[in-house]
Amino acid sequence: MLGSGADAEDMVQEAYLRWHRAAPDEIHTPEAWLVTAVTRLCIDRLRQLRTEREAYVGPWLPEPLVAEAAPPADQAAELASDLSVAFLALLERLAPEERAAFLLHEVFDSGYGDIALILGKSEAACRQIVSRARKRIRAGRPRVRVSAVARTRLLGSLVQAIRSHDKAALVQLLAEDATWTADGGGKAKAARKVIRGADRIARFALGVFRSLGDLEFRTVGVNDEPGLALLRGGRPFAILSIRTDGLRILDVYNIMNPEKLRGVALGERR
Repeated sequence: MLGSGADAEDMVQEAYLRWHRAAPDEIHTPEAWLVTAVTRLCIDRLRQLRTEREAYVGPWLPEPLVAEAAPPADQAAELASDLSVAFLALLERLAPEERAAFLLHEVFDSGYGDIALILGKSEAACRQIVSRARKRIRAGRPRVRVSAVARTRLLGSLVQAIRSHDKAALVQLLAEDATWTADGGGKAKAARKVIRGADRIARFALGVFRSLGDLEFRTVGVNDEPGLALLRGGRPFAILSIRTDGLRILDVYNIMNPEKLRGVALGERR
């Protein structure tokens, strides 16, 4: 819902406090009570975040969930698709109640009757909300499920092109209308606008990585998909995730804001 581990923990804590303050006769179905409480808290927080993000420096990307190892090749793609940086970034296009209704129905299989009770709207209104959100989200998602093997292969080719400063190989790897989104949050040097087009991305990326000197590129799990951790002096410098159709890289998401990398702990390579 929120794209932030800290915000999610705050919502769980607040729901926990409300649970213990509630009178026993107010809670007829614990699960329904908790889902309603957490959803409404998240909607309120999303409204606050919309105001806060107007002052955010450059593009905003969700906080990454990084695992030491990339997920296995045979892992089911459904969960990864629902957690991916690309999907969470797409959700930012939705209004808070629209986002809540969409996730409840499409990810958590809640019925329209339950959603109507949670949002305080009619079932018909909730159907319309979910339908609009579904169209907006589908327009930005690949139509095919991409395997972890394909993602890992593309990431390897991306690293190779960057290390060898091979612009032609990098352009070939990217879709013609690919995008590069970097989130530095004003705390790390990053492009403050989305870069569009394979040629522009290739020129930008090669120039940036050439200036950074020695970097370690490590394949890791990013929101349950294969991604890259970029390390300088053994410390995470950036987390990179891609959206792909399995053949070309459609979008690159580069999370560099150090506040979003605080929870990233990667051990030394043996």
